Amino acid sequence: MPAPSSSNLRRILVLRGFMIGALLLAGALAIRVLELPLPLPPLFAVVGLLTLANLLTWWRLRQPWPVADAEFFAQLLVDVFAVTVLLYYAGGSTNPLVSFYLVPLVIAAIMLPAVYTWSMAVLTAACYTLLMFNYHPLMPRDGNFSTAVYMHLTGMWLTFVLSAFLIAFFVVRMANAVKERDQALASAREETLRNERIVALGTLAAGAAHELGTPLATMAVVTTELQQEYAGEPALVEDLRLLRQQVDNCKQILSNMLATAGQGRAEDAVAQPLDHYFADLLEKWQLIRPGVAVTTEWQGALPAPRIIADQTLTQALINLLNNAADASPHSVEILGCWQDDALLLEIRDRGPGLTPEVQQRVGQAFFTTKGNGFGIGLFLANATIERFGGKVLLLNREGGGAVTQVSLPLTKLLTS
Repeated sequence: MPAPSSSNLRRILVLRGFMIGALLLAGALAIRVLELPLPLPPLFAVVGLLTLANLLTWWRLRQPWPVADAEFFAQLLVDVFAVTVLLYYAGGSTNPLVSFYLVPLVIAAIMLPAVYTWSMAVLTAACYTLLMFNYHPLMPRDGNFSTAVYMHLTGMWLTFVLSAFLIAFFVVRMANAVKERDQALASAREETLRNERIVALGTLAAGAAHELGTPLATMAVVTTELQQEYAGEPALVEDLRLLRQQVDNCKQILSNMLATAGQGRAEDAVAQPLDHYFADLLEKWQLIRPGVAVTTEWQGALPAPRIIADQTLTQALINLLNNAADASPHSVEILGCWQDDALLLEIRDRGPGLTPEVQQRVGQAFFTTKGNGFGIGLFLANATIERFGGKVLLLNREGGGAVTQVSLPLTKLLTS
């Protein structure tokens, strides 16, 4: 079970402040209206103790060190001690407020490990038992038994209402804080596992890039020789020239992979405006997919913010463009909008769209709808963009096709 957070300790501070106010109000009503003979010195002593505890807690919340289980348990002990002293001078177990012992017990059960919860259960049960035999009786000044019974029943109702409110308002929020922390831990574990898979894929990719260098070099030499040998056949020479160009592109991609493996930014990266970066990216991508007609629209204040782009981010965006081109080989539309330090990019295609199953599993490693795909392009793109604090969302497009939305904060890319 995770340790309590400072936000939950802050809720204890608020709860104790509420208790102080309730004690003062109840004391005033009991003395002035109900004419109960309450001993004022113990009452003021309890209020003073709780006020001092709140002041110390307020000071502690301003300190940087984390909240430990033992510290949180000690905070609950202060409240249990204060309630016990108050009840001792106000009727003991006959006081309907005795059921307030359940509130710190419930908080301990939600927030603390079992050893603290059982300790709190034993302590509150012991205090309740002692108050059954040792207490100062509290009776109305007139000694009327029926009045005492009515006051007891009214106190039971009031205690139930206050306890229900406290549990609903404070304890539920504490439980939600624990759930949020559990979700954060689960997300962190999932991210760690995903990063391990990415590292494994990166290692395999680096090895593959190294191994592919020799056959690509051989293909480049052979295509050059074939161009010279069949110089008299223009159509074949043009095909060989295109093939040689694609081989060179593959060699350049592999060189970039090996050069940037394990690096955040390339050492020779140059700052450039965001719109120029996308123009260069699309130019590079069009060399790989020359048959795709691209329509672009850029929105944002000029001059565009200057960024230093990571090679991994460039490759992630190229992967998303390739996915759109695979679904819609003839045309792809791109809409980019930047504002301040945030970017929204939409890649729109006119492909078959997304089925419910694809929408549910899209982005998972090794899941693909392509017959010859490996299912890692979108997975790596999504992981890379999330590493920069962004998000990738795939939606069906009105009229057919799909829209890939990329929201990306530019904080890590902006130049100083």
